[in-house]
Amino acid sequence: MRVLDVAAVSAWSAACVHSLSVLRPAIDGINVYPVADSDTGSNLLFTMTAARDALAEAEPATAAEALSAFAKGAVAAAKGNSGVIMSQVVRGIAETAAARELDGPGLAEALGCADRAATGAVSRPVAGTILTVLHTVAAAVRDATGPLEEVAAAAAGIAAEALEETPKQLPVLAVAGVVDAGARGLVAVLDALYGVISGGLTEPDHPLEAHHHHTIEAPTAWEVMYLLDGVDETSLPGLRKTLSGLGDSVTVAGDGAGAYAVHVHCADIGAALEAGIELGRPRRVRVEPLITPTPVEVGGGIDRSVVAVVHGGPLAELLRAEGVAVLSVPHGVEPTVEEMLGLINEAAGHHVTVLPGGQELTAAADAAAGHAMAADRDVVVIPCVSPVQVLAALAVHDQDRRTNDDVVAMAEAAAATRRGELRIAQEESLTWVGRAQAGDVVGLVDGEVVLIEPAPASETSLVAAAVGVLNRMLALGGELVTVLTGLDAPVRLPGELADQLRLEHPEVEVTSYAGGQTGAVLLMGVE
Repeated sequence: MRVLDVAAVSAWSAACVHSLSVLRPAIDGINVYPVADSDTGSNLLFTMTAARDALAEAEPATAAEALSAFAKGAVAAAKGNSGVIMSQVVRGIAETAAARELDGPGLAEALGCADRAATGAVSRPVAGTILTVLHTVAAAVRDATGPLEEVAAAAAGIAAEALEETPKQLPVLAVAGVVDAGARGLVAVLDALYGVISGGLTEPDHPLEAHHHHTIEAPTAWEVMYLLDGVDETSLPGLRKTLSGLGDSVTVAGDGAGAYAVHVHCADIGAALEAGIELGRPRRVRVEPLITPTPVEVGGGIDRSVVAVVHGGPLAELLRAEGVAVLSVPHGVEPTVEEMLGLINEAAGHHVTVLPGGQELTAAADAAAGHAMAADRDVVVIPCVSPVQVLAALAVHDQDRRTNDDVVAMAEAAAATRRGELRIAQEESLTWVGRAQAGDVVGLVDGEVVLIEPAPASETSLVAAAVGVLNRMLALGGELVTVLTGLDAPVRLPGELADQLRLEHPEVEVTSYAGGQTGAVLLMGVE
C-alpha cells in the first residue's frame, strides 16, 4: 500500500510554493477585513517558501523527519494570521507522521490532527474561514479506510466544495462577493498534495476576485509577530487572553519543539511585545502596518448591520433565524475584547448597531465600540439590561429606514420595554416585600422584588407568580407580552401562563420563546 515518503513530502513542498506563487495576486485581491490579511497570498507564499527551504536543508531520512522539518520551518517563518494557521496544518500532519505511516487512514488521521492544531492555535475561530474548511475536510475523511490517493482526492475535493460555502457562512464575504482567502490557500495546498500523490496536476477553478472595489485607508493598527522561546506551556492561555484584550486575529502556534509563533492585530505594539517578554524570550520580531480596506458599502444594499451579544444558546439561535449576527457567551462570562471586535468588524457595512442582552454585556460592547481596532466602524451600542429589550429593539428595526432614525427607533423600543423576572431564591434574603427563603419563587419588575411565592416551586406557583408580576407591569398599559423560558422552566409553563393571561388580559398578545438562560426561570417583557 502506498505511503507518503520523503520524496513525496519534498515534492509536495515544492508544489505548494508553485501553486501559491501562481495564485498569490488573486488571493491578495481578496482583501475583506477582518477575514483576511491585507496580503494573504503573499503571507502564505512567504511561509511555505521558508518551510520548503528548511526541508531542503534538513536532509531527512524519513517522511516523519521531512514533515517535522517542513513544519518547523513554517512555524519559524509564519507570516500573517494565514501563515500561522497554515503552519499548524503542516505541524498537525507532522505529528501524526511521527507515530505512524501516512497511508490512506494515516492521512485521514493526520488531517484530523491538523484540524485540532490549527483551531487550538487561534484564540477566536471564525466560521467561514480556513478553519471551517479544514474542519469540514477532517470530519469528512475521519473514518476513511481507502488508499492514500483516494483519501487525498477526497480531501482536495471536499475542501473545494467547502470553499464555495464560505460566503454563506460569513456576511462580509457574501457582500464582497468572494470566498475566504486563507481557505483558498488551503485548497491549493491540498490540491498540490493530491497532485503529488496521483502524479497529475489538479487546479480546480474557484472565484477569486472581488465584485466590488474597496478604498484603502491609512493604517490604524499594526500586525505584530514574533517567535517566543522559553515559555511554560501552562502560561499560554494567559498570553492569549492578554493579546485578545489588545486586539484581534490572535494566534499562538507551537512548532512541537518548544517555540511558539505569536501573532496579533492591535494598536499597542509595546503591549503586545511586553506580553511575550513577561513569559519568555521573543525573537524575530516583525511589525507591519495593518492596511485594511474600508468596510464594504454597497449602494442600495447593505450599508449597515445589527448584531447582538447574549447569554443562552436558544436565544442566540432565535436571533440568528432573524438574520442577526450573534455572539453567544456562557452565563456568568463576559465576552473578551477580541470576541466583541470580531462581532463588530465581521459585520457588513460601515454602520454597526450592537444589541447587548444584559448590563454587563452592554459594558463589554461599549469597551469594544471605543477600541482602536474598531475605529473604522461607526458603532452604536443600544443599552439593554434584558434580552426582552433586545427583542423589542429588533421588532422595530427597519433596514430601509435612515440609519440614525432606525437607531433611535430601536433605542426607544428597548427603553420603553418593562422587564420582569421569575427567579428561585438560592438563599435567605431580606427584600422590599418581605423575607425570602431558599427555594421561594421571587418575582421582580425592573430589577426590584415585587412578590414572593413560598417554596416549593411548582407549575402552579410559577404561573401564579408570573401572572402577579405581569399584572403589575400591565397596570401601566401594554399590548404585547414576550416571555423567554429558562433552562429549568417546566415544559408546560409557557402554555399555562398564556392561557391564564388570555382570561385576565384578553387584549394582550402573548409570545413565548426558549431563552436558555440559567439565572431566571422566566424573563418577561411588556411593550
